[in-house]
Amino acid sequence: MPLPKRPYVASADQVRITRDGDDAIIEYADESVATTHLKVGAEKLAAMTDAELLDFWNEMIAAGEDHRESLSYTATEIPIGKPQVEFFERGNQWTPRGHVLRCQILSDAAIPPDVDEPFVSIDGRDFTLGEFMTMVGTFGGWGMRIEFVPDDELHQRPKLKVREPDAKSGKRSFSRRRSRA
Repeated sequence: MPLPKRPYVASADQVRITRDGDDAIIEYADESVATTHLKVGAEKLAAMTDAELLDFWNEMIAAGEDHRESLSYTATEIPIGKPQVEFFERGNQWTPRGHVLRCQILSDAAIPPDVDEPFVSIDGRDFTLGEFMTMVGTFGGWGMRIEFVPDDELHQRPKLKVREPDAKSGKRSFSRRRSRA
């Protein structure tokens, strides 16, 4: 099930506003957008019209978007030779120490006979897909990009070309071009 889309500045015909105690419930006509229970307070809520609530909501959404756009996000990558993951005792799970994980996907041929699913290796520790998904789940609500690189180039960002795969063969190109020094 995909995560709901983030609420956006809306017009009166794009949302339905209902009230429940201290909350104004903002429900978008587009069912893929998250419904929000906005805690306003019973007295303040009773004094506001739906139009005033929508204006208040839209001002909050616009302020949040302005703040988000003003932020400069820099991903942290743990240096080579330092542990990229650590075990979080209270959560009983492994967690990333930074925002980048260098890992190797191991093929079926490399899987020990007692393990029934493929896994990835990070810093020499093997994770099942379930363990790996639990680990990256600590970033729930974020986005994720995956760049596949040769196993000896995990520490380098690959050149990136945005295009469709080769239309003639229907196959993806996996050529390895090395620069000559």
